[in-house]
Amino acid sequence: MDAAFTAEQSAIRRTLRDALSRGASPGPPACDEGYDPRLWSLLAAELGLPGLALPVEYGGVGGGTVELALAFEEAGRALVPSPLLATSALAAPLIAALGTRGQRAGLLPRLADGSLTATLAVPGGNLATALGLTGDNADGTWAGGGRAGGIQARPLPDDGGWRLYGEAGQVLDGHSAGLLLVAAHTGGFARSRALLFLVRADAGADGLTRTRWTALDGTRPQARIELRDTRAELLGEDPSADIPAALAAAGRTVAALLAAEAVGAAASALERTVAHVKEREQFGRPIGSFQAVKHRLADLYVHVQTARSAAYYAAWDPEAGGLALAQCLEALRNVTGEAIQLHGGIGFTWEHEAHLYFKRAASDELLFGPVHRLRARAAEAEGLFAGPYAQEAVAVPCPAEPA
Repeated sequence: MDAAFTAEQSAIRRTLRDALSRGASPGPPACDEGYDPRLWSLLAAELGLPGLALPVEYGGVGGGTVELALAFEEAGRALVPSPLLATSALAAPLIAALGTRGQRAGLLPRLADGSLTATLAVPGGNLATALGLTGDNADGTWAGGGRAGGIQARPLPDDGGWRLYGEAGQVLDGHSAGLLLVAAHTGGFARSRALLFLVRADAGADGLTRTRWTALDGTRPQARIELRDTRAELLGEDPSADIPAALAAAGRTVAALLAAEAVGAAASALERTVAHVKEREQFGRPIGSFQAVKHRLADLYVHVQTARSAAYYAAWDPEAGGLALAQCLEALRNVTGEAIQLHGGIGFTWEHEAHLYFKRAASDELLFGPVHRLRARAAEAEGLFAGPYAQEAVAVPCPAEPA
């Protein structure tokens, strides 16, 4: 496998880094959307960022996971709040994979040019399980249970539409997304199964209430959505489509992209820390000249480089996305924690940027982890806990007591 980036891929990284360095600074913007609409329009119009991995026939650039991963890495470096994750990683691939020809033609071009943002709404805070990252999603329990809980869907016999009733408590960009991709139960208690529905929030959907939370990571906005007999449209035309398989396929790509984003954030946190220890003086010399500090920075550098290798491998082979995400989230947690320590007294203050990177690490692990469950799921998927490689429990007799 040729692991070198092409000239076009390198240009994407370079152009995006330059644009974000001029137009964005870490931290949540003071606006209702939770991101800077002008910056988002600039990234969409000039760089084609939201359509980077969408087909050309739908207004996209025609790239793939590698190109999008490079964009996520640069977004992680700048810690820029944007609807990129919810729109381009969660919603757009599912619409492209499951949508009808009319749905793809009507929605994907608007997602590609940034005029429409979208997100995936999963009830119960089970996003990682729904994507098959921390557990098997085949049984659909992540979508709530039976007649109660989760979101329920009922068909309208007159025009083939649907009505949704229920709520989802943690939806990324749920307060601002123009299109909601909602997982809901249908079919009654005995034959209940989860399907995906489109709710066009930008058209003023009736019975839809959206409340933005005060999230741990202000650069990753979340909201609660409530649906009270809200009009919806079934995604796709085949109710028997394998929704769990489609979600799991999307989850592997999402994991690869989040891994790249975590690497970008970890690298930026380390660079900021190195710059600080070169300037901060103690006992008449920069603290970066002390051997103990050098050792800690060297360990952080190893964390970042090993995580970057895992993220790039997952970008070429998303099947490794879950393990790569575990590696990169662990690296981000370690690097950002040490960054706060090495910044000293200013590291934990809200006036400094160090806490923003630490909150991103904690928030991502809460949303898409934890790390040990990501690794356990990857091991389970490879059959390490079952089959011929499983170790059978052997009863070890206790030694006889002396007479």
